[in-house]
Amino acid sequence: MSNPITDKDSQISYLKERLQMFLEVLEAIDPETTSLEDIDNLIQMINDVEEKIELFNNRNKFTEE
Repeated sequence: MSNPITDKDSQISYLKERLQMFLEVLEAIDPETTSLEDIDNLIQMINDVEEKIELFNNRNKFTEE
């Protein structure tokens, strides 16, 4: 398991990379052949990013106090 990302610059870089991956997957999807599983995977990617944002926000609040 990797070390937690604690500095804001690294957190922002991580989130940008994840969002860029999402956009690349989204652009590669053919609307005519997209399955529900594909859509579920996209939703999960966004949920994962949202979870990381919450984690980073909570971690930053803790370190700022």
